[in-house]
Amino acid sequence: MQFDGGRFVVSLDFELMWGVFDKRTIHDYGKNIIAVWDVIPRTLALFDQHGICATFATVGFLYADGKTELQTMLPDLKPEYTEKQLSPYTSYIPAIANNGEEDQYHFAKPLIQLIKGYPAQEIGTHTFSHYFCLEGGQEPAAFKADLSAAIALAAANGIKTTSIVFPRNQINPEHLEICRESGIKAYRGNERHWIYKAERLERKSDIKRGLRLLDTYINLSGHHCYPLNYPENKVPVEFPIDIPSSRFLRPYSPKLKVFEELKLNRIKNAMTYAAKHKQLYHLWWHPHNFGSHTNENFLFLEKILKHYVQLHKQYNFSSITMSGLAKAFENCPCSHHHR
Repeated sequence: MQFDGGRFVVSLDFELMWGVFDKRTIHDYGKNIIAVWDVIPRTLALFDQHGICATFATVGFLYADGKTELQTMLPDLKPEYTEKQLSPYTSYIPAIANNGEEDQYHFAKPLIQLIKGYPAQEIGTHTFSHYFCLEGGQEPAAFKADLSAAIALAAANGIKTTSIVFPRNQINPEHLEICRESGIKAYRGNERHWIYKAERLERKSDIKRGLRLLDTYINLSGHHCYPLNYPENKVPVEFPIDIPSSRFLRPYSPKLKVFEELKLNRIKNAMTYAAKHKQLYHLWWHPHNFGSHTNENFLFLEKILKHYVQLHKQYNFSSITMSGLAKAFENCPCSHHHR
């Protein structure tokens, strides 16, 4: 199918402490997490102002009112990670205080309802438990139970789930068929370069981390823009489709302040390339990334969004959610018999 211009996809990994509990604590990271309660409304207002449609990939645990309700929602089949500290079920959930709706580190139904109130925004899934798809010990059956719990809980809150972002970007091909059977139309793949290949947590190397950091400021790996006919390499289109990442929006760092302009130009140049060539550009981050140096991060984001507005006017570069893009492919003639 032919698009009338490039497409700009934005996805956010909405997870609160569930996304970092295995490596951070409320003591050392809680301020960033609590700040999300201000970051999300501010982000939504900024998106609304600039015509941005984004996908908020949300951890299912966030729908609960508190620990007591959460414990009634847990699936019978849980992941048996080899590294036990990766599972919230084994020690983390029992350890958190039972503060009901006052626990803003772990539960966020009011924020989910706020996002839902913006029709242009999509609420996707970030799995039920921030599930690690490549870690030792987990099995497809446990992933299926986790995903089913996430989809059912979202549905109970009036939200249809058709997109997924895999935690820590761990994409397991074994799980994609489960996603398809569950009605998932789109997932965020990784940048198509070896330094961004998904790995188990213990295999991540300092060399790759260093190269990714450098790639934030200097074009080492390319623009990571993608032709919008890429699913047509397979006819009929196979769902869920991969909507690959182009760039992680690395948060402001005082130590790297002098390089902020390089970081901005790296993103803007790639967006311009995508707009001129009618391609896809996919930007993502976590709301808690904006929890420190919040004003600096929002000023940076606003510069990106203003550039988007210019590209929209000049090249018809248009914002779209992950599921919105998948739906465009679903409605193309080549996929009608493959729904």
